[in-house]
Amino acid sequence: MSENLTVTAPEKIDKIRLDKFLAESFPQYSRNQFIRLIEEGAVQIEGQNLNLSPDDKVVAGATYTIIPPEPVEADPEPENIPLDIVYEDSDLLVVNKPAGLVVHPGAGNWTGTLVNALLYHCGDSLSGINGVRRPGIVHRIDKDTSGLLVVAKNDQAHQGLAKQFEVHSIGRIYDAFVWGLTPESGRIEGNIGRSSTNRQKMALVKIGGKPAVTHFERVDAYGLNASHIKCHLETGRTHQIRVHMTSVKHPLIGDDLYGSAPKGAPENIRSFPRQALHAGVLEFIHPIKNERLSFEAPLPEDLKILQENLEKLK
Repeated sequence: MSENLTVTAPEKIDKIRLDKFLAESFPQYSRNQFIRLIEEGAVQIEGQNLNLSPDDKVVAGATYTIIPPEPVEADPEPENIPLDIVYEDSDLLVVNKPAGLVVHPGAGNWTGTLVNALLYHCGDSLSGINGVRRPGIVHRIDKDTSGLLVVAKNDQAHQGLAKQFEVHSIGRIYDAFVWGLTPESGRIEGNIGRSSTNRQKMALVKIGGKPAVTHFERVDAYGLNASHIKCHLETGRTHQIRVHMTSVKHPLIGDDLYGSAPKGAPENIRSFPRQALHAGVLEFIHPIKNERLSFEAPLPEDLKILQENLEKLK
């Protein structure tokens, strides 16, 4: 897609998802392409960016404009980057991503990404459904979050996994270390969209955005200073746990984008260099074999050290 596209919805139109409407309006492009463009903020309604979501219902009579991003000049190259592969077969693989590794190339990170490593490891076998910048990538976790990711090797596996993410049947549990003493358990709900004041941040929004639900359970407490919680995601939105926990006054330790350490916090904890978040459990149905798979990745060394330092606060 190299030029802007514009389409006006009929004055009378049944409730239809935005991604489906655009795909039907421009059949030369795939629905997955429109899903990606909507999620990247490349689709406007009446000339405005309103944090649209692929599953938003089309507004009768409204004009939608697709403004594709600038094309990437170079395809990612294979790079011999070590991978911690916890499972692999001919259809998919599950990787335990270290903190600091970007998932796919983008502005400021054109090399040294998980995609570069996958291209070296898998050769030409990766699914191309997400384009050259994100081959095989079905979902992602932030650069400074560690933990489990599933990667598709062919389009059939990719579509099967994507469907499970769409209906929220993927099991994902994260370990998080947050400031303050949390309740023993809780449920946080609120639409998440791009912040209107800082484009690097996501935020709870009243208009637009994507529905998001996080369940959490406290597994340990360090006095009134901090808590170790397990977060179960019903949905998987960008920065979901970080935004939701900040919204209830328990930002993640080390997450300077969304919160800050309380006054008097010990320096060895205050200075933790990344958000203390780890994707520890991943469960899904194998899209080809129809078997339920479950994987668990232990806390990485830096979070173990953080945990030890927190224990001293009891």
